[in-house]
Amino acid sequence: QGTLDSELSSGINAEYGGFKRRAPRAIKEIKKFAEKMMGTPDVRIDTHLNKHVWHKGVKNVPFRIRVRLARKRNEDEDSVHKLYTLVTVVEGVESFKGLLTQNVDVDE
Repeated sequence: QGTLDSELSSGINAEYGGFKRRAPRAIKEIKKFAEKMMGTPDVRIDTHLNKHVWHKGVKNVPFRIRVRLARKRNEDEDSVHKLYTLVTVVEGVESFKGLLTQNVDVDE
């Protein structure tokens, strides 16, 4: 299992597909990014991240978001996948300059 902090910028601010589809498109791009980075097809979006993407409406998606990707063991025994990825928003980022993807130790 593992946890990553990463920044999303250009993928979530999709300019194509109509301006009324920007927030749903951003959620899909976040899921696609998390699946690619963590290698788990089961990706779950935290409610705080969903509210952060939608807080300015469907058209005005934030330009950059710092997210935390956590790979966790699936509690559901009859599930197809053993692991899932939980995507949460990292609060309190003053500046995005110089931020890189980094591994994080999170005690639960």
